[in-house]
Amino acid sequence: MVLHSLKNCLWLPCVLRTPKACFRSTASGGLIIQSVSNDIYQNLAVEDWIHDHMDLEKRQVLFLWRNSPAVVIGRHQNPWQECNLRLLRQKNIKLARRRSGGGTVYHDLGNINLTFFTTRKKYERMENLKLVVKALKALRPQLDVHVTDRFDILLDRQYKISGTAAKLGRTSAYHHCTLLCNADKFVLSSVLKSPYKGLKSNATPSTPASVKNLFEEDPSLTPEMLLDAIAKEYAMQHQIDHHITLINPSDETLLPGINNKTKELQTWEWVYGKTPKFSISTCLNMAYKDSVLDVKVNMDVKHGRIEVCNIDLPEQWLPPGLYSKLVKSLTGSKFCPNETTMLVTTLLRVCPQDDELHSRWSLLCENMIMLM
Repeated sequence: MVLHSLKNCLWLPCVLRTPKACFRSTASGGLIIQSVSNDIYQNLAVEDWIHDHMDLEKRQVLFLWRNSPAVVIGRHQNPWQECNLRLLRQKNIKLARRRSGGGTVYHDLGNINLTFFTTRKKYERMENLKLVVKALKALRPQLDVHVTDRFDILLDRQYKISGTAAKLGRTSAYHHCTLLCNADKFVLSSVLKSPYKGLKSNATPSTPASVKNLFEEDPSLTPEMLLDAIAKEYAMQHQIDHHITLINPSDETLLPGINNKTKELQTWEWVYGKTPKFSISTCLNMAYKDSVLDVKVNMDVKHGRIEVCNIDLPEQWLPPGLYSKLVKSLTGSKFCPNETTMLVTTLLRVCPQDDELHSRWSLLCENMIMLM
């Protein structure tokens, strides 16, 4: 899709002459916009920008967006608890933390995202989901879709095709939901399965559900068709022209300050550092030569950093001085494989030149890094 700035969309009726004016005008009624970016951080930044800057008393907004592969966790969730971080790194799938609550979702280009912006007083997610169902029924009357009391949309009374989350500000609010069309379900189920053992957290856990793509019910459906049907229904209900305004989420003339919002959402401090405090209590079963060593590990992690670290090694397996240096180095560091790798590599340089010792050290460090 060709990138467009709003100022180039002159063919759209009711679009004012300058990009900024379109969002800050005195025009009333609904507005439908679609991002031309597939980057999760840019699209989440657009949500923040609209929530913070638009006068939602004057016009409600429907924001349509799609992403390249990404896992998105809720504001109060723990990424180690919610997904397989090692697999995400292997597959180069992005991890993002949104500003709304709710559970973890997997996005790819077979999944569409809808964000309904209103004032807090007019916020009504059940009505939004009914709008989506009505659009689906208009597109394919035979579809068995309905909204549950948990604000999910089910297909055939059992398969989840849409999940919901929301942010309620002082005066503004938004409700966003996903809609599965032809997402990669194998990748979805793989990356949303945490391999981490012995993790205790007060973070909000996700509720697993059986999912199904609309494509499986009707192979003629495409994400583009779904977006268009929902936009059409939204336009009918808000009595506006059925037009979608394309926006480029990196356009500072249209969205002043947007790039700073995007950068903030990509930082380690936001994605990982906002994780509620958690603890790990596990046993590493390390195969060494002809035996298996049980190494107990206990950690407290706060703001994504190791606050307390205890590693219970067999006596004399490592020199006490080297062991204490490891624990001291880990305490206060990020609970992060890259940072831990750098720490242990630095410590290895001061380790006595002993092959046996190096082998033991490397084995322990590899297992510690796998925890992260």
